[in-house]
Amino acid sequence: MTKKAAIIGGGVIGGGWAARFLLNGWDVAVFDPDPEAERKIGEVLDNARRALPALYDKPLPSEGTLTFHDDLGAALEGAAWVQESVPERLDLKHRIHADLTRLAPADAIIGSSTSGFKPSELNEQGARAIVAHPFNPVYLLPLIELVGDSETCARAAEVLRSVGLYPLTVRKEIDAHIADRFLEAVWREALWLVKDGIATTEEIDEAIRMGFGLRWAQMGLFETYRIAGGEAGMKHFMAQFGPALQWPWTKLMDVPEFTDELVDLIAGQSDEQSGHLSIRQLERLRDDNLVGMMRSLKQSGSGAGGVIRAHEALLEIPQVGDLPVTLDIQVPQTWTDYNGHMNETHYLEAGAKASDCFMEMIGADADYIAGGLSYFTAESHVRYLDETHQGARLQVQTQVLSGQGKKLHLFHTLLSGERTVATVETLLLHVDLGTRRSCPPADHVAAALESYASRHAALPQPEGVGRAVGQRP
Repeated sequence: MTKKAAIIGGGVIGGGWAARFLLNGWDVAVFDPDPEAERKIGEVLDNARRALPALYDKPLPSEGTLTFHDDLGAALEGAAWVQESVPERLDLKHRIHADLTRLAPADAIIGSSTSGFKPSELNEQGARAIVAHPFNPVYLLPLIELVGDSETCARAAEVLRSVGLYPLTVRKEIDAHIADRFLEAVWREALWLVKDGIATTEEIDEAIRMGFGLRWAQMGLFETYRIAGGEAGMKHFMAQFGPALQWPWTKLMDVPEFTDELVDLIAGQSDEQSGHLSIRQLERLRDDNLVGMMRSLKQSGSGAGGVIRAHEALLEIPQVGDLPVTLDIQVPQTWTDYNGHMNETHYLEAGAKASDCFMEMIGADADYIAGGLSYFTAESHVRYLDETHQGARLQVQTQVLSGQGKKLHLFHTLLSGERTVATVETLLLHVDLGTRRSCPPADHVAAALESYASRHAALPQPEGVGRAVGQRP
């Protein structure tokens, strides 16, 4: 049964929540009196449909149904999750949460996107909300800070993990939770650097994105500093750099006055830095960069990459027809080239991913490899038949040409819609990882492979077969 989420407030954050749930198969009902809400959320969804599926090598669930409501009760009816994302005014949140508490299903989780208010403040007039504080864009960044009733937060964490998010339960309620306290400190220091004429907005951004921002993306703060301590570790780092905390390096305890002159200075520098791009263009640039970094992190399982890997393991590739579907992916921007279409190297990568998937299907999975046996690619032949572009759905169907003894001969057909865009013919040899020499596969792998090979032998031989393993005409 499809679950339903109710989104209260359809701005940037509310739209991101709607996209996250909708693209993970939930029905989503939006309540927002803004007459532009449907257009705004539609634009967020356009970006999300372009970006989120590109993180995965399996298809996300079929989209849920999106509806917009003028009546709060209708939006809340049957909702398992209610997310409030109205402006940061406590009086407004009190009014909204009084209605949510009265109208929402008794077992619904009611989360607030507040970046600063504590649950005790939200609930001081009888509401039952928890803080579920996201980071923009919600449809890509996994972190959600949970604060509030422990039982409700535990239920919320389970739901959030199911849609690919990373719930971080805050041990004690505190103003601004965890992450925003760091951001506020960095923001305050940056304002002083601009005000005092030490750096421009662009120079400060370069300092972050060219240096520690890259380290933080995959290791955070303490693990980064542990490495900085060298072989002696964190104690050495603390002993070496700890005294610097007493030096007058920062103005973190002071806040520059927000005068018109300071606002104009920062706004002018920001316009000069980024004014040549529209907000939509900046959002797409941000999303493409995030997808590229997070796909790289997925390879190692570090940081946000580990969240994507765990979520992807819950997804299934739908099977159609006589041949197994071994890859179903939305072409990410990182797979495209200067011509705007998928680069030739990534057709081979798609074939390699399909081979890996087929190995798992016959039992040559991670545990099998850890046990000392695997398949190595000996030769591949790629035929480029048609082009495909960023955002296109690429599906790979795999046929076993032969699977006897040490050899595994596969033929991958890469499809974009009804079009065959490429084929990848691959010969793999079964190898003992200890001796690095070929050997017969284990009995259960050989039996599974023989089952596929016998079924596929009855199918027509695919066009273009026989180019690999010295069989070229």
